Amino acid sequence: MPLPLEAVPNVSEGRDPVTIDALATAFSRGVELLDVHTDGDHNRSVFTLVGEDEALVEALVAGIACAVERVDLRRHEGVHPRIGAADVVPLVPLRPEDMPRARASALRVAERVGAELGLPVFLYGEVGGGRRPAELRRGGPVELEARLDRGELRPDRGPGRLHASAGGVIVGARGPLVAFNVNLRGADIETARAIAALVREAGGGYPGVRALGLELPALGLVQVSMNVERPDAVGLHELVARIEREALARGAEVAGSELVGLMPAAAALAAAGTALRLTDLGPAHVLELRLAGATLGG
Repeated sequence: MPLPLEAVPNVSEGRDPVTIDALATAFSRGVELLDVHTDGDHNRSVFTLVGEDEALVEALVAGIACAVERVDLRRHEGVHPRIGAADVVPLVPLRPEDMPRARASALRVAERVGAELGLPVFLYGEVGGGRRPAELRRGGPVELEARLDRGELRPDRGPGRLHASAGGVIVGARGPLVAFNVNLRGADIETARAIAALVREAGGGYPGVRALGLELPALGLVQVSMNVERPDAVGLHELVARIEREALARGAEVAGSELVGLMPAAAALAAAGTALRLTDLGPAHVLELRLAGATLGG
């Protein structure tokens, strides 16, 4: 039995509940909205959807259209890097063999957003030659527009310039990841950035970890914000333990952690197995996962 695809659109609005509700309604058309995660300091909302391929494409186009109508980057303030009102829109297969479906759906979303909504679309991940969103967000919309003007970059779909209020959209296909943040008390932004540099793969840290140090003014905290792209290679508990050690060495402490959206069961089981000292804890040992597999014919 075919599994649905997942999509995790990130929209640059995390403060206005009316707009967030309108976005949730738009993204829910014909698909199932599993989760909405909002953050006022980031000024960003992450929607987790699952649905049949064509229905998911329709829902994503509707949600992006709502973001264009309601989110104006010219008045936007938030600590999370961004280039668009609907900033990044990944399509995610729930099993590796369905990646061709995710790629095809991502390309359909890109075509329709460029043609129907008049937004420049930049492809990433499995449909963008491995490009990452961070490569496009560097310097924000101003720097991205300058790169377009200099001819260093061109959109993959849609017009050649950013939309005046909605910017551009980054659309891609990727495997499952865990978006995971650890908040620090008694630390400044430089401390958060230093610790982020130690845990990210590019700095010699953990495989598949992308990390930024961000301020959270409303909470009076700073944050190590991470995408864990290989949850099979590093456990979330390992990241928390390392960040806690580094924070304590700098006179700070972990104030708590935060999961953004949903995470694969394997990541939770890996952390639980370590805490319980179970070396073989896996999906076969979890009642609900066994039942789900039986229902789907797995």
